[in-house]
This record gives sequence, structure tokens and C-alpha cells, in this order.
Amino acid sequence: MAHRIDLRSDTVTLPTEAMRTAMAAADVGDDVYGEDPTVNRLQAMAAERLGKEAALFVPSGTMGNLAAILAVCGRGDEIILGDKSHTYLFEAGGVSSLGGIHTMAVPNLPDGSLDLDAVEAAIRPDNPHYPITRLICLENTHNVCGGTVLSEKYTHQAGELAHSHGLLLHIDGARIFNAAAALNVAAAKLAAPADSITFCLSKGLSAPVGSLICGSEAFIGRVLRIRKQLGGGMRQVGVIAAAGIVALETMIERLKQDHARARRLAKFLGTLGTVELENSEPPTNMLFFRLAGSATVGPEELVERMAARGVIISSARAGRFRLVLHAGIDDADLDRVEAALGEILDGAK
Repeated sequence: MAHRIDLRSDTVTLPTEAMRTAMAAADVGDDVYGEDPTVNRLQAMAAERLGKEAALFVPSGTMGNLAAILAVCGRGDEIILGDKSHTYLFEAGGVSSLGGIHTMAVPNLPDGSLDLDAVEAAIRPDNPHYPITRLICLENTHNVCGGTVLSEKYTHQAGELAHSHGLLLHIDGARIFNAAAALNVAAAKLAAPADSITFCLSKGLSAPVGSLICGSEAFIGRVLRIRKQLGGGMRQVGVIAAAGIVALETMIERLKQDHARARRLAKFLGTLGTVELENSEPPTNMLFFRLAGSATVGPEELVERMAARGVIISSARAGRFRLVLHAGIDDADLDRVEAALGEILDGAK
């Protein structure tokens, strides 16, 4: 029986055999005491890869973003972020419900960026009627905007804007290594203007669990306390961190394969007369499409019929589909995906 092909997200990736071997053999200690050597090595590697002084291992990207924001903002302070950002839409309002932090949402442009003039206009003047603006948040790559990439130049401009107003810059870099691969630059260059950045091990890098927060030593010291408050302190967690080390050592270079397969699948979808593709050249590992009015199936039926053929895709939000390529998808899998789509959707050439 053919294996199931899952295109819902790169979070469905499974650890490699090398990761499983490293996890089984990991040298561990109590990380809350700072005594887990494998975690310490992972944190040092992460800081070095992102060009920062220090890093901290946390269970998830959501906790990473929350802890980073709580470390610099107090109750009643304000952050500026995109209205389509992950932190604004998909992190359960944690910064507001847990931190009492106000969010000023600026519209994301189609490429995932924020208009920097609009950002500057959103910065509050010193007035007791207003919350105090503390932080600007960017997302790279940008999920909802199609896996788009923020350039090194743009990120530097955003950093200069923040710092010229006495603000800090945080980057939700869940897929920052995908951005670096797409731009052919080191991830540290994309992170350089940021005072803090998070990235996930459990997406395209295929580790089972975990994210890293990177920044200055003083900042990470504050984040460590926040992590404890959020219940994120773990004990012999080197058994998980070991997979993260393997991910950083072996999985970054292969991300371009996912990007190439996303472009291949987009090219195929472009041949279907019943599909409206958002981007014929996906910038990274995601592609988005809608069914055209001429389609003979609806969104729910497409999901069901693809599942019957062993291909799992995300249920559409407002008719919009997202397909995500990752290490668990090879060229033979794409053959099956294309055959299934061509069979179900009218207009295949």
C-alpha cells in the first residue's frame, strides 16, 4: 500500500534516522540548571548561525515569539506588527492575554513586508493618552502572504527605522533558513538588524520538537526568566535538542529542493484550467491556489477526493488552499500528487 503524502504543512516532517540515533545517544543533564550539554551545544550553534551572542531552546515557535516580546514589553506597552502575521493571527492572542500588550496591526503588503512609512506613522508620540510603542515585529518567510521572503535590504531598513525611534526589532524567523536559501545569503545577514529572532527546528529542518530564540546575552537572560514563567523549562531535554543539532548540521542545504518542488507543482497547477494560482513561481516551499468558477468540484470535495487517493491537503480557508513541500515529499510523491489533481480537476492538459 502506498504511503500517505501530507502537504498540509512542513510541521508534519519526521525526524531522520540520523536524528533518531543522536537522540538515543544524547548526553543529557538538567537544563533548568543549565547543565544539559546537548542543549548548551545546540544553543551555541543557533547563536552562531544567526550571528547573535546567545540563544535559548524553547518548546515551540509560539512560545519563542511570546517570550521574546514579553522580555521587552510591559503591560500597556504596544508592538507594531502585520495584520497577516502569525503572531497576530495564530498565537491565541498570547501577547495581549498573558502580557497585557497592545497590538497595532499594520497591513501586510502582498510580499509580506510592511510599508515602512505606515510603520513610522504608527509609532506613538510621547503622550499619556497612548500606549508606549516598544517593538516592531516582522515575519520571514511570511506564511499567509505565500511563503514570501523579506530581503536583506528591507530588513536593514526596518531595523534602522526601529532603532532611530528607540524601538527594538523582532523577527519571527520560523522559516528563516528557507528565506536564506531563497536569497542565497547567510541567515545571519537576514537576522543582523534584529535585536531578537526566533526560528523553528520542527518545520523544514525536520526535527521533532523545538525552536530557538536568539539575541544578546542580556536579552536571553531576560527570556530565560520568561520561559520559566510560561512553564517552558525542561529537564533532560538533550534527547530532543540532539535532533536539533543534526537538523542544523544536515537539513539546511536541502531546503532548496523543497523550493524547486514547490515551483514544479505550481507549474503543473498552472496547466489546470480550473485552478487560480496565486504565484506561478513560489518563492519558497509553499504555494497557494483557489478553485476557479469552472471547477466541477468544491473545496471540501477536493480535500476528500485527494485524501481517498492518499494525499492530505489543508481544508481551504475561504476557498484558499495551501500546499507545503518538505523533506517528506520526493519527486515520486509529486508524480502521485499531480496525477491525483489531474484526475479530479477538469482542464488538465
